[in-house]
Amino acid sequence: MPEIKNIVIAGGGTAGWMAAAAFSKVLGERWNVVLVESEEIDTVGVGEATIPVINVYNQALEIDENEFMRETSASFKLGIEFVNWGRQGDSYVHGFGPLGPDIGITRFHHYWLKMRARGKASSLEDYSVNIAAARANKFLRARKDLSPSPMAEIAHAYHFDAGLYAAYLRRYAEKRGVRRIEGKIRSVSTRVQDGFIDALTLEDGQRIEGDLFIDCTGFRGLLIEQTLKTGYEDWSHWLPCDRAWAVPCTSVEPLTPYTRSTAHGAGWQWRIPLQHRTGNGHVFCSSHISEQAALDVLMGKLDGEVLADPRLLKFVTGKRKKIWNKNCIAVGLSSGFLEPLESTSIHLIQSTISRLTDLFPSQGIDEADVAEFNRQADFEFERIRDFIILHYKATERDDTAFWRYCRDMSIPDTLARKIDLFKSNGRVFRENAELFSEISWVEVLLGQHITPRHYHPLVDALPEQKIIDFLDNVRSTIRRCVEVMPTHAQYIASECATHIPPMKPRR
Repeated sequence: MPEIKNIVIAGGGTAGWMAAAAFSKVLGERWNVVLVESEEIDTVGVGEATIPVINVYNQALEIDENEFMRETSASFKLGIEFVNWGRQGDSYVHGFGPLGPDIGITRFHHYWLKMRARGKASSLEDYSVNIAAARANKFLRARKDLSPSPMAEIAHAYHFDAGLYAAYLRRYAEKRGVRRIEGKIRSVSTRVQDGFIDALTLEDGQRIEGDLFIDCTGFRGLLIEQTLKTGYEDWSHWLPCDRAWAVPCTSVEPLTPYTRSTAHGAGWQWRIPLQHRTGNGHVFCSSHISEQAALDVLMGKLDGEVLADPRLLKFVTGKRKKIWNKNCIAVGLSSGFLEPLESTSIHLIQSTISRLTDLFPSQGIDEADVAEFNRQADFEFERIRDFIILHYKATERDDTAFWRYCRDMSIPDTLARKIDLFKSNGRVFRENAELFSEISWVEVLLGQHITPRHYHPLVDALPEQKIIDFLDNVRSTIRRCVEVMPTHAQYIASECATHIPPMKPRR
């Protein structure tokens, strides 16, 4: 079988340029990388909020964090605040990083569960440096030199402008040899003998041949679906939202180091603070609210002046039946869609690229590699799906038909087992390196009022007063750490203030 030498990326945007930049760094000069995109085609801009794993990607590319933040007008992110999810009036934060320290083999939250039930522990948020800092609008990068202080355990991600990020990565990739071709794809040709893609033909007649094709064409899946007819798994019976309005507005103070997700009557609203603007959107279910009514909800809840016309996105939650089919790998929205409730869109781009480099073909396409790639991709998608479903299922809201449906719907067996296990004795186990940690599950389950019947019996091996003293020490140490941190805005001003001016309101 011929050696894989020519990689063709169809489509730009965040997905295309993340793939191109990674290939230019990791694969080196042995492979030829071409990216085809058209400036006439708008990109969706998948998410402007990320999770801490993006640091692995940036570090692999040896990207300077301060430079990256200046060029993308980024702010830091310590977690996500969820408002009105379990009950109306609720607010809890899913924070990155650890809770207080475990004692032996027993997780911290079990000690907290015992004392909380007895009225001798404060909110779980007080025992997380990330959440405490987020609530105070403070920020500091982790200080590893201060270990074992909580200051050493701060975990952060980013809010950034997806368009600016793609442009930044384009400059990075082109400097390292990636060739960009401007043009619209007119047709995709396949080999007669095996159905593999062999070339893209552009509207100007130019033919782009390749050995491996990366589909970054967005929802339409020009290669993976329209050409290869891969098929799609529809998960909308579990995640019924199918539309989103998106609109930017002017920034307001304070500059918060967290994303906010506010549940409404038939969906939820995101708020993502950047240095030069705030990103907003309303994800909703069109069978429970009209597009106009959903837009009215969003526009009535903005905390700044509108900067551009609202944009409507339509989607079906789910994934391709194969993310890698023949010699085509779908990256980004062409691979599937999970609503950005837990900021996983850009992560799924990153993980697909990483998985491909781990299983990169040598002498042609080996079906064993393809099968393993798809097995891992399916597992990751399904476990992220379960975590997102949890937010809808674990609700006590009954004020609208939408929330009653979510509360009463059947859920995947994998999620049901996780909820049942936690309800019994507060236990959560991370399976096969799934994305979300035990702590993430604990914070969301407790935040939405799923309280275990019992805690781990080893907790009772410690005298109650020792547990109280332990919890008090954790809480007071975190409080002192947060007190000496600069505000989020102050930290950005001193380290990575953008050169991009604030956007001006629409007139």
